[in-house]
Amino acid sequence: MAEPSTAHCSLYISDVLVDFTKSRKNVESAELRIGELHTPVERAARKTLRQTFSPPMKISLGVSFSLHLRHKRLLGMKTEDEDIDFDTDDIFRVSDARGKPERQEYIKFHKKIKIVVELFGSITTEQVVSSDENPELQPTTDEIIRICPRFRILVIGKTGVGKSSLINHAFGVEKALTSDDKPGGANIDTEFISNQNDKFVLHDSKGFEPGDEDNLKIVQDFIERRKNMPALKDQLYAVWLCFEIPRAGGRLLETGTEEFLTLKRKGKLGDVPVIVVFTKYDKLIDRMDRTLDESSLEGLSDNDIKKLIKNKAETELQKICIGPLKKFAGPDIPSATISTKEEHKETLARLIQETESHVRQHFALEASVMTSIAQRVDPRLKINASIEVGKRRYWKALASSTAFKNRMMRDCLNVLHTDIVTVWNFSDPHRFLYSTEFRTMMVNMVNKLDSDDERAADPNKCIVVGLSMVGTIAGIVSALAGPAAPIVVPIAAGVVLAVWVHDVYQMSHAVLQRFMSYIVNLTLVLQTLYLVSESQELTRRAIKLAVASYLKSPMSGKVHSRIQEYVRGLTLLERTDRDTLDKIFELMQLFDISAEKDSGLRVQIREDVGSLPDEPW
Repeated sequence: MAEPSTAHCSLYISDVLVDFTKSRKNVESAELRIGELHTPVERAARKTLRQTFSPPMKISLGVSFSLHLRHKRLLGMKTEDEDIDFDTDDIFRVSDARGKPERQEYIKFHKKIKIVVELFGSITTEQVVSSDENPELQPTTDEIIRICPRFRILVIGKTGVGKSSLINHAFGVEKALTSDDKPGGANIDTEFISNQNDKFVLHDSKGFEPGDEDNLKIVQDFIERRKNMPALKDQLYAVWLCFEIPRAGGRLLETGTEEFLTLKRKGKLGDVPVIVVFTKYDKLIDRMDRTLDESSLEGLSDNDIKKLIKNKAETELQKICIGPLKKFAGPDIPSATISTKEEHKETLARLIQETESHVRQHFALEASVMTSIAQRVDPRLKINASIEVGKRRYWKALASSTAFKNRMMRDCLNVLHTDIVTVWNFSDPHRFLYSTEFRTMMVNMVNKLDSDDERAADPNKCIVVGLSMVGTIAGIVSALAGPAAPIVVPIAAGVVLAVWVHDVYQMSHAVLQRFMSYIVNLTLVLQTLYLVSESQELTRRAIKLAVASYLKSPMSGKVHSRIQEYVRGLTLLERTDRDTLDKIFELMQLFDISAEKDSGLRVQIREDVGSLPDEPW
């Protein structure tokens, strides 16, 4: 067999050992730091700490890599912090010198502290070989992120229009790093990346002030440069042009804005989608409320009054915003009206949906998937992106087993798990969703539903979903959360994994049923977790609450019974891959929760869950 031609750009850390038996220092804690990711190293014995990573942690050339220690000397009382830096160039040189074995150790000594890093290589370009062997199982999201690591967006708008608030809420960060906070104003080439969500990169520009032609030229040149960049990751995927909704009689478009939209209409800005964003919709609603004729409200319910106010607001929007915009920019100009207030969060989801739709029309699939990964307001888009990722490789051959031939089922589930969790892009700095404990929970959930015959529902019975299902989940979460009681999960995280995950994947009805159950259950658990946590940093308590709530809901039993009924009806498994894909899609979309449905319930859930401290698995 010919030797492969490779480009070895990444290594993966599977295990770290910190041995301080020969040191006079007493290490109290250690934390591995790779870029912005900080992961604790647990104590293994009195003088050693050890951590196994599942999935392994990736290191790349140029990314900072260090071990942060907190220690005190023997017989000493003062606590000290110390950072031990690793030279990634040296690690990669050693790896190359050893011929890139499957697994190897990199050992570093620091003042009599021995640090052992166990790692293995990952080929990031395709191997050119003639072989019948299956390629290494790698998450599909690894390839997508390699091609398109971040959703790149330009936001244009005057100071005070609400750009920072929009970015904060749309992408789930506490403080957008916009140039409004920087002395000297905007520098459009600056890449703002948040530590809380590194899946988007923001470029910021001030609005087009009257008589200021320079900024229009700066924006035009920036869009042109990005349009001509050959790599997808460097291109610009969307522009949000932001205006505060004017009062009646106020002018919507300034001269500079009209020129910018003229350039877009004439095709001089290329295919990059420009979405006009009308901000502070809540203020318009308040104005419409204040102008209501009290006598006309006689006998109306609160809901009727809300509808009346909303209808008045829509009429006003058409008059002062949508009409003038379309008259000037043409009927095809996309727009969205938004408010970042909690009671109007569904407006943000509509903006994201509009943006993703236009990105999908004009860019490669990786860009639209990354749009869905980066946003944190619409769970339905997360599910749709999971489907796009799944059908690209692994889901499309679940029945015939071509993708998983001769693989251990545990490894097959791991790659499915990583893809789904990555798409949801929770704020998970401790990687709880990638942990062995959470994976064990999900595997054992499949076992529990298999054996829980009394939960099985009649698959032919009509399933009521939508607001009633969302309300059911909200009620269960509230009941389970309690003021301070630990969350009890019917499937413990520390128990031994089911026996079947250690078998080799084979084509059978039982295996197909388990894998379909794992995919759908994990997705719906993460949807429940979204309701519980939204954009807050994940805790084990929140994850356990989501798992327990999903298991207690009628959703889990109905999903299982439908999969069971489907698999029982199959005959020739090797011919059912397309049908299996369709069934997975059907179940996910049957039980998905739109942003419109969940907007009012997230507040209730977060108030019930509160800010209680974390707890063990």
